[in-house]
Amino acid sequence: MSLAPRLDLRQSQSLVMTPQLQQAIKLLALSNLEIETFIAEELEKNPLLESQGGGEDAPDVAAPEPVPDFEEVRDGPADASELIQGGEAAGEAALDVDFTAESFHHDSASDSVGSLDGSLGLSGASGGSGSEDGPDFDNFGSSQLSLADHLMAQAGASVSGADLFIAAHLIDQIDEAGYLTASLLDVANRLNVPLARVEAVLGIIHGFDPTGVGARNLAECLALQAKEADRYDPCMARLIDNLDLVARGDMARLRRICDVDEEDLADMIRELRNYDPKPGCRYGGEPTLSVVPDIFVARRGAGWAIEINAATLPRVLVNRAYYTEIATGHQDKSSKAWLSDMLASANWLVKALDQRQRTIIKVASEIVKQQEAFFLKGVAHLKPMTLRQVADAIEMHESTVSRVTSNKYLSCARGLFELKYFFTSAIQSADGGDAVSAQAVKSAIRALITAEDAKAILSDDTLVDLLREKGFDIARRTVAKYREALGIGSSVQRRRQKALEGVG
Repeated sequence: MSLAPRLDLRQSQSLVMTPQLQQAIKLLALSNLEIETFIAEELEKNPLLESQGGGEDAPDVAAPEPVPDFEEVRDGPADASELIQGGEAAGEAALDVDFTAESFHHDSASDSVGSLDGSLGLSGASGGSGSEDGPDFDNFGSSQLSLADHLMAQAGASVSGADLFIAAHLIDQIDEAGYLTASLLDVANRLNVPLARVEAVLGIIHGFDPTGVGARNLAECLALQAKEADRYDPCMARLIDNLDLVARGDMARLRRICDVDEEDLADMIRELRNYDPKPGCRYGGEPTLSVVPDIFVARRGAGWAIEINAATLPRVLVNRAYYTEIATGHQDKSSKAWLSDMLASANWLVKALDQRQRTIIKVASEIVKQQEAFFLKGVAHLKPMTLRQVADAIEMHESTVSRVTSNKYLSCARGLFELKYFFTSAIQSADGGDAVSAQAVKSAIRALITAEDAKAILSDDTLVDLLREKGFDIARRTVAKYREALGIGSSVQRRRQKALEGVG
């Protein structure tokens, strides 16, 4: 074998993952609100891009055709480079890519993948954005006073000097539920002050609003609220000291410990239920954000209307008039290159968004087609479905369907559902018929437990028998797993809960 150096010519084919193609594929996994943020950033960087409502002379970009029915047929896939080049965006193949495929060529490490009213006007999948003149409700939520600020304002009016410094340190150790998470001895050692002084400052914080804040455990939190309501007598104190017995529903032992009759004990338990176990949660924390649907589905005659939520997706246009005005002026070589790059980037973004919307509607249409029984009759008729089934039906890669169904929600007459909700495992039917979905089984379990009698709590074994009568052949351990996934306690826990509700 020769060890001498030599030159060889080899011919091979590989699909190069350009940065633009990588970004186009990543857009599939973003929700409409995340896309809106991405578009806002692109509008700041590229002067040739405009959102809807731009210059009147800016030519519009052809919007993708709406998909009014899931049976509508699209043209075949286009070449992968078509998304980047200047041709028409005629298919979804450019976005239908498996990152794990060995056929990809990576030039460097950076190439690796790392309307709201519910109406369906079907005016185009890339329709305009919502009104910009309305109030920004996010600003209202962001201006909410935090628990720490609320407590510091009270501390400033109650203490001063070194005590205010101790109070600020203690407030900093209070979690969002209102509980003190630090040891008083550790605080005293850290601040080099007597423990008694730290305890005195904590006593002042215990008098702040909301009542119960700064407590070190649940019993202390409830005791502070009972004192505020002037209900902290020796009987209530003994009841709060034995919350474990309350949780177990051991009424007979509680009556002996508290030295009260059944009527007084019921009144004390009703009082406890009126207290807030997490007083800090009414302040601060992350603002609650409502889920905005990305897709609308509605019944239209014998078929279904499917539409992208245009209210959360601004329409992007390329201002070619502005480009022509700048291009005709005097420019040096670097300016012309920059302008060409901006035009190519603007054209790419418009086509990438168009491809994204077409792909999303195509996947959503197949989901509606396969789960039509759910949309017509409810969750009990939800069929088992996998990503591969949808991918094979629409002739796309399974990873593409996975990206499309991530972080996206579908709004229909039955409510708001994440697209991932429609993909469930199969449970074999007891009568030998078609398999049913796990969600349908969970729905049946919830219905049976909701309707159970307080004097006849259903055990998991009983649930197995009742489900078998409904055609669901599943094991007891599966029933227990589904019940726990639904957040429903065991038969013993439910029996105690019913007993407490009967006392209250």
